[in-house]
Amino acid sequence: MERIKGLIDAPFTPMYEDGSVNYEIIPAYAELLARNGLKGVFINGSSGEGYMLTEQERMSLAEVWVRNAAKVTTLDGEPFKVIVHVGGCCVKNSRMLAAHAERIGAWGIGAMAPPFPKIGRVEELVKYCEEIACGAPRLPFYFYHIPAFNGAFLSMYEFLKAADESGRIPNLAGIKYTFESLYEYNRCRRYKDGKFDMLHGQDETILPCLAMGGAQGGIGGTTNYNGRVLTGIIDAWEKGDLEAARRLQDYAQDVIDVICCFRGNIVGGKRIMKLIGYDMGPNRTPFQNMTDEEEALLKQKLEDIDFFNHCNK
Repeated sequence: MERIKGLIDAPFTPMYEDGSVNYEIIPAYAELLARNGLKGVFINGSSGEGYMLTEQERMSLAEVWVRNAAKVTTLDGEPFKVIVHVGGCCVKNSRMLAAHAERIGAWGIGAMAPPFPKIGRVEELVKYCEEIACGAPRLPFYFYHIPAFNGAFLSMYEFLKAADESGRIPNLAGIKYTFESLYEYNRCRRYKDGKFDMLHGQDETILPCLAMGGAQGGIGGTTNYNGRVLTGIIDAWEKGDLEAARRLQDYAQDVIDVICCFRGNIVGGKRIMKLIGYDMGPNRTPFQNMTDEEEALLKQKLEDIDFFNHCNK
């Protein structure tokens, strides 16, 4: 399978004030991401509030993204990839979404563990992924490891080993790894001399993963508005400029420190898009939307770190 190199963006789901999905902004959204160095999108995941969308909305979003991705290219002239998150609490719906993604021409699919019922054993996770992945047998499948969202604090090394040795997920490409253990991340990366694609999922630790020899590809959330800085970390590393890479990683942390004051990337980050000219609208319940007063404070904090001269343009 083709390996992902560079950073994939986890886009927000644009919405109108009445809570309906705004599909019309996606062409401009795709162009923004591509010209700022992103290699594609991983849609309908956590940043995209995927679990708060209906199956029809998720399919419609996939169709619009695939259609518009075909109209843009990355800075290095490669096709703009669309990976569709299809995970959910009903595995039959997830398999249906996977089949739909394959049918419309998505590049790949992924799934995080369901928030209910919680998966507590590696065998349960292998079975869950097996049933979803077989819905799109010709697409690479990535497990999205984000245990803070679903309580699936399982060994990803043991998951890869169980899935690999059983052969039950032949299209398993790797893992989107959004967890704090750099030791486990690197252990998974080294499994069978790098058999699986380990996509780095935490924007605050890109540089240490590069230093360990991994992080060839990653999926980020703050890449929506800070992609120039994050791709700059990789560019500086590849040029051997460690000091520049450190400065950019530190700046990425400054931005993350700001959004942590405003309920994180899904809420605060989505509002930043409005501040750079791409209004993504409100979040869906149960997220608590930012007030106008909070938005003004967010803008001030970003100005204090000179964000608007660093952000995506």
